Amino acid sequence: MLRSIVRGLAVLCLGGAVACNGSSAPVAVPGPAVDPPLSKAKGTDSIVLAGGCFWGIQAVFQHVKGVTSAVSGYSGGSAQTANYETVSEGSSGHAESVKVTYDPSQISLGQLLRIFFSVAHDPTQLNRQGPDSGTQYRSAIFYNSDEQKRIAEAYIDQLNRAKIFPGRIVTEVTGILRLKTITRITRLCTPISRISRSTICPKSSI
Repeated sequence: MLRSIVRGLAVLCLGGAVACNGSSAPVAVPGPAVDPPLSKAKGTDSIVLAGGCFWGIQAVFQHVKGVTSAVSGYSGGSAQTANYETVSEGSSGHAESVKVTYDPSQISLGQLLRIFFSVAHDPTQLNRQGPDSGTQYRSAIFYNSDEQKRIAEAYIDQLNRAKIFPGRIVTEVTGILRLKTITRITRLCTPISRISRSTICPKSSI
């Protein structure tokens, strides 16, 4: 099932996420060796992912079965600096991020991370994605539990050991200190395939 999801997302990337994030092509990566089984009961969990332009990451995950929402914003800095102008200067500590909320009975965290590493962005680029350069475009996973941290770190180690990418993964794995540092895009100004850094919409706190 996940293979068909990844194939579909590869097409989506060519139309939207790649144009925004600059990834050249989806990469075939193995599934995570450390990943909990799907929950027997419906529920809700979330994780915050950063990998370049947040429009590209959002475009990927909002079409994944089991994901109930994908919200663009900023994470990693203070609430006072969570605005487009300040973050664009590159010194706020924030990364352009997407809060992915999902149902663990339909998709696991490991499956989400597989998509993140295979089609959403290039995790070997340090503080940049394609033409977008700066710490605000860094690759990062902001976990909200020790279990999420364990799964993310184990998967990165697995991929590095297997040498799936030509370079080492530089994705930062860190906890979310303040959920309010994530700000929500209230509306899309233009279709996702035409979004660029010069097109931004008003934001409000979650």
